[in-house]
Amino acid sequence: MRILGLDVGSKTIGVALSDEMGWTAQGLEVIRRKGIENDLRRLAEIIDANMVQKVVAGLPKNMNGTLGPQAKAVQEFMALLAARFNIPVDTWDERLTTVAAEKVLIEANMSRAKRKKVIDKMAAVMILQGYLNAGGKE
Repeated sequence: MRILGLDVGSKTIGVALSDEMGWTAQGLEVIRRKGIENDLRRLAEIIDANMVQKVVAGLPKNMNGTLGPQAKAVQEFMALLAARFNIPVDTWDERLTTVAAEKVLIEANMSRAKRKKVIDKMAAVMILQGYLNAGGKE
């Protein structure tokens, strides 16, 4: 089962894809947001081309576990995805994934300019891999 992992932000969407067995997550791309219809059209292309059967997005909870405005925006976006593509959607607590992704990229000696281009994709990988490791593929 292929699962699509998303790091949904206001300007970009980081995209990761699982292998067919649902064991590993690989970074796919960063979508520059240009309106909801364009976002959904690009995601439809990815879903169709990869026979995606489920989508998981990082849910940016506050450190105290509450949901802020961005978390609510992610929930609304995921509801649109579920309705549009008629596939299961889920969310995964993404607290500190961007910080962890940044640390990995710094340790890899990636320049600040290059990190900025791939950070959202790396965060999507970390979200999806965490979800897979926790048994989310079932």
